[in-house]
Amino acid sequence: MRRLLPSVGTGLVLVLALSACSLLDRVRDIAAPPSAPSVAGSETPPEGMGGTERFYAQTLTWSDCSGGQCATLTVPVDYAQPDGATIDLAVLKVPATSRNRLGSLVVNPGGPGGSGVDYARYAASGGVVSAAVHRRYDVVGFDPRGVGRSAPITCLTDEQLDAWLAQDPTPDTSAEVVASGEQARAFADACRATGNPLLGHVSTRDAAKDMDILRSRLGDAKLTYLGKSYGTYLGAVYAGLFPTHVGRMVLDGALDPRLTSEQINLGQAVGFERATRAWATECAASGTCPLGSDIDTVMAGLADFLNQLDSAPLTRTGDPSVPALTEGWASYGVAAAMYDQGMWDALTQALAAAKRGDGGPLLDLADRYADRSPGGGYQGNLMQVIYAVNCLDKPESADLGERVAQAERLTAQAPLWGRFLAWGSLACGDWPQPGGTPPPEPTAITAAGSGPIVVIGTTRDPATPYEWAQGLAEQLENGTLISFDGDGHTAYLRSNTCVDSAVDAWYLEGTVPKADLRC
Repeated sequence: MRRLLPSVGTGLVLVLALSACSLLDRVRDIAAPPSAPSVAGSETPPEGMGGTERFYAQTLTWSDCSGGQCATLTVPVDYAQPDGATIDLAVLKVPATSRNRLGSLVVNPGGPGGSGVDYARYAASGGVVSAAVHRRYDVVGFDPRGVGRSAPITCLTDEQLDAWLAQDPTPDTSAEVVASGEQARAFADACRATGNPLLGHVSTRDAAKDMDILRSRLGDAKLTYLGKSYGTYLGAVYAGLFPTHVGRMVLDGALDPRLTSEQINLGQAVGFERATRAWATECAASGTCPLGSDIDTVMAGLADFLNQLDSAPLTRTGDPSVPALTEGWASYGVAAAMYDQGMWDALTQALAAAKRGDGGPLLDLADRYADRSPGGGYQGNLMQVIYAVNCLDKPESADLGERVAQAERLTAQAPLWGRFLAWGSLACGDWPQPGGTPPPEPTAITAAGSGPIVVIGTTRDPATPYEWAQGLAEQLENGTLISFDGDGHTAYLRSNTCVDSAVDAWYLEGTVPKADLRC
């Protein structure tokens, strides 16, 4: 399973690190009234969007809501039949705090399946963009089609999803391989059984087309955009479809569109292996690591611990909805900590508790990964729609023999995470496809004719390896790369002045970062 989403709360931790505005600016901004709703006249749809005139002519009606101003954007279910059924997308705007407004800045936190509405709400507290950027821009988030409040796709009950996440993620016997295949088909069949016509129309390409209609209805001639993690892929696809509509765009924690599904699985496996070794280094040096006192011993101890859970899960007290810490749940808990080095201590403590027979703290980390409430139930539909989007974006095979071979190839390069990542996308092999047409083969995105596009890569990013950012910047006709030497997932607003200053100068002044900036 490819989850491309910044760890929850990263931005909130960094609120106090944001640069302060001057006293004069604060007085001016406090006195300024909220920015008026955008006035956007009808726009002629761009090439490739024929028949969508009514969508480019609609007016967004804003009303006060929790955290900002809310509206709905109407888009077609199927862009090949724009006169057919429609859906409404949830949109939230946090207005600029200065009269000297530059426009709208559309944000996406990743996923696929992350809520742009929830993400944008953090703008007021400095959790999305710097205070200086928010002063000049309305920060706008939307829930992409199928996500959250935008016609959400749901195939499994909470109990079924619990069981799906608890299953053995690393089948290593013939019986376990067969069971994994049956579970993957059952998930796909459950989605098929819903009869939801949107299932065939939640690709990233569909979401990018929605985003151009949103840009138009916000009254902006060009899209100013911040995409993190999977949001970089959404931004890149948008740039490929609408290059002349690209404004000041930042893609942080980038995905390389040219990669096949197996290449993505391999990249993440190696990335998580690298991140886990970095955590193991810190754990071993602490003198209190529950798994050993040197890196290799810690890594071997973690592997042994997960393997033991395969046959002997730990009983969890206090949460009857998840009766045991299985290998699956434990793996998600470890993975969650790799997204942000600020969670490494929590992982070490959770593993120490597990060694004492208490799986609760590690399950708490897994809940965070899965967007699950500790008492049961899910905050959104992230862990289901992630498949719906990924399965339409890239082709996958349902052949179990091929999957076994892929798992061996990945394990050779990433002993701890290779098998986990190889099997995670198996459900896509049986996923319902519109008209039985397989997903398109991956291809480069050049965005020929666009303005500059800023790409950011973190050198030890587990979820979107640094090499992916290099690859995206290279293939874009007008891409420029910022390299952040650090750990964790994504870089902007992670307490690095070099990255933050370069991004802010791009948004506020249109200053393109110098070529191959290293921070």
